[in-house]
Amino acid sequence: MAGATIALSAGFTTTTYAAEEANKVERIEVTGSRIKRSDIEGPSPVQSIARADIENMGYDNLQQLLERMPVAGSGTFSTRGNNQDSTANGSAAVSLRGLGADATLVLINGRRVSISAFAEGITNSFVDINSIPVSAIERIDILKDGASAIYGSDAVAGVVNVILKKDIDGVEVNLGYGGTDGPNYEETTASLVWGTTSEKSSASVIIDYFKNTSLSSDEMGSLGTANQPPYGGEDFRSSRGFPGYFYVDGVKTIDPACPAENATSSGSCLFDYGPYGYIAPASERVGAISQFEYNFDNGITGFLEMAVQHNTSVAAGAPTPLDEDAGLTVPASHPNNPLDGTYNDPAVIDRITTSLVRRGESHMTSFDANITGEAFSFGDDVVMMAAGIEYREEDVNDIPDDQFQRGLIFGTESVSASADREQYAAYVEFSIPLADNLELQLAGRYDDYSDFGTTTNPKVALRWAPTDEITVRGSWAQGFRAPSLAQVGLGPSQESQFFVDTYRCEATGLDCDALDYNIEFAGNPDLEAEESESWNVGFIWAPSAEFGLSVDVWSITQDNKIDEQEFGPIYNSECNNQDSTVCVRLTPTGGDSLGTIQKIYSTFENVSSQEVSGVDVSANYNHSLDDLGLLKFNLEWAYQDKFEKDGRDYTGEYGYPEHRWIFSTNWEIGEFNTNVNISYVGEFEDTPDIDFDGNLDFDSNTSRMVDSQTLVDLQTSYRVTDSTKVSLGVNNLFDEEPPFAIGDGDADLYGYASGVHNPRGRYFYTKVSFSF
Repeated sequence: MAGATIALSAGFTTTTYAAEEANKVERIEVTGSRIKRSDIEGPSPVQSIARADIENMGYDNLQQLLERMPVAGSGTFSTRGNNQDSTANGSAAVSLRGLGADATLVLINGRRVSISAFAEGITNSFVDINSIPVSAIERIDILKDGASAIYGSDAVAGVVNVILKKDIDGVEVNLGYGGTDGPNYEETTASLVWGTTSEKSSASVIIDYFKNTSLSSDEMGSLGTANQPPYGGEDFRSSRGFPGYFYVDGVKTIDPACPAENATSSGSCLFDYGPYGYIAPASERVGAISQFEYNFDNGITGFLEMAVQHNTSVAAGAPTPLDEDAGLTVPASHPNNPLDGTYNDPAVIDRITTSLVRRGESHMTSFDANITGEAFSFGDDVVMMAAGIEYREEDVNDIPDDQFQRGLIFGTESVSASADREQYAAYVEFSIPLADNLELQLAGRYDDYSDFGTTTNPKVALRWAPTDEITVRGSWAQGFRAPSLAQVGLGPSQESQFFVDTYRCEATGLDCDALDYNIEFAGNPDLEAEESESWNVGFIWAPSAEFGLSVDVWSITQDNKIDEQEFGPIYNSECNNQDSTVCVRLTPTGGDSLGTIQKIYSTFENVSSQEVSGVDVSANYNHSLDDLGLLKFNLEWAYQDKFEKDGRDYTGEYGYPEHRWIFSTNWEIGEFNTNVNISYVGEFEDTPDIDFDGNLDFDSNTSRMVDSQTLVDLQTSYRVTDSTKVSLGVNNLFDEEPPFAIGDGDADLYGYASGVHNPRGRYFYTKVSFSF
């Protein structure tokens, strides 16, 4: 990843009364508004994670940190268990409210950055949060309401704004090392931070290094195999693999080398691909971020930002299956006839060997001009305003392995896409003081996209402080998400799904187990933008400087949701027809009426609507122990009471727990600092498709429950000198394993829900920091 930004930001200020001139109150830009303000609490709910909090948690990348935040939900992903079938190894994204990574806008210093070249789950574009070095972060702001009127597309569920360090004066060196005490897994980190400041300017350079070893699936026991019946689950071994099957005179014949316990009634040989992958793939990242800023005398600020990132990751996968359409034939007289011995002709092996090269590029070029400051007098106060125009060009190319493009293999590098677009936008925002303790925020934005048209989105928010202790806030906004470039420009791309071919089972008595079949997707250039409407009502109670409590009730409704065509209806309408061009079957053998499913075609449509609502609670308390130091307590709790999608309520169902919270305690005494984090993810129901027939039935059937999980992290640091600090810590102190899950027959096939729980186990680490 590489990028550079050069911009001029102009501001104007007028003096409205002598007190302001005397006090010179500093105004800062708060996430969720373009207007600089003198108070931190605006009319929208924002969770801010300070640099000290990030250091106390001890995580080495943003994925580990943000997946513990309760506001994160289904769709927050890393590459656990992925081997480039879905996206590039080592990449990760955050999904606020469970609405998906593509409905969460990730900013750096309030500005957009380019998306990952490799979409997740075939078409979900995202910003790779692991490409942002933790050592470069000053704080993270999580805006919890819709903000399309301020920032544009993708801010449906909220915004994650990563603020980088600036105004650095001196040199800081950080070194870290950690590893698990079970299966061998290690992480190594190093960073160098340099900065200098003067009265009018500042400059900084941050160099960051991260490396982790691989955590191989074959080291994970029950969590590394697709053969789950011994542990209470399903058998998700592939029906395509080695040893395989052959057609002899048109009759499907299983390879004699297939163990009897792996043979199926339909003549396939089950293959356990699970041990061949990685729970965590090895990766190495090195990057640099530089920032330069100069304040001119006329109120204009010039700045330059440059970022360079180089990522290397390792992929591993099971031997790739060759299906019937590969067209490999062997005459019966061949000396290496597979029914008589091992087939090892070097020429044929060379023909079916693939390089597994996947090439991806993503570019974004943007220009913007904005102005912010006092607009005009309003009674005894002034109306603050921000306005701007933007232009952006984006393109993405994802080119898979050549043999996949020729239809010879399936299972690795199976995504292709190519698309580009242009976008113009104009926005305006006002902060209007209706009274001394009542503020009205009005914002609106107009966007024009080259591929789907125009959209206009407003926002209205109120902030009322009836007393010094109580603040009431509320907001209403409309939002949108432009179709991702991958959804628009997707080429033939495949995924596998386990299900029972009910029609063939009933007709022939074959394929009556849940087997894996190919589903091929293509893009849809006629997609419309997703639309949303959100509201938030809450209050803050801060009776003292030591205690604060906030409660927010929120709701988001999203229409025109872009999604895969639901698999069940496609199967029901197409797969009972041998001649269907949508559900393509192989030629029947032995007098059967239906052949084995070869491929099912699907696409993406504006087919869904969803409504999500819940309650957020945040509380903090600081207690002085006099000579024994200072105790700090913080609680972030998120309760989701509704997640309706197409009339089905997913709340409490697979991957959608109702409760998430994190409780932190920090004790400072002298040069010591000890931090304890307790994070909780509630229970949820297992197996959304209980009979694995391709039709979701969780709303009409009851499955087992996936247990809740509580994890404890502990860190202690000691400042040896003014310039040296040493930290020791352990994540997952009690070595909790992920709760058992039968799985969904799609991504989760190994006995746990990979999008919710981390199987890494207990992790010890040490860090050393030097400053000069």
